[in-house]
Amino acid sequence: MEKIRLIGGVFTLLSVVLGAFASHLLKKLIDEASLSSFEVGIRYLMFHGLALIILSLIPMEGKKIIYRFFMWGSILFSFSIFFLSLQSLIKLNLKWLGPVTPIGGTLLIIGWIIFIINSIK
Repeated sequence: MEKIRLIGGVFTLLSVVLGAFASHLLKKLIDEASLSSFEVGIRYLMFHGLALIILSLIPMEGKKIIYRFFMWGSILFSFSIFFLSLQSLIKLNLKWLGPVTPIGGTLLIIGWIIFIINSIK
């Protein structure tokens, strides 16, 4: 389960780095609504990074599938929000990413449902 712990560590590291980036630089460059959205992406990336680290440490069936849902859900959810929040800054129309965010959120929800079901077993 080293891979799960590694990805969890990468997600938590990225959330800290992006949080510092947001609080020290982005707040001067993007509007408050975009900054708030960016921070939501950071928060979810941190939560699911920590969840992956914990998942790697507990004995449970179905870790691999939970890991995949958490990993892909986090990537789709958080990174679509990051890019959408930065589109005015990078001067690209990324509105097509809008539907990607709820897909990522749905994957996270499914991952948590599987986690709960496997916890009950």
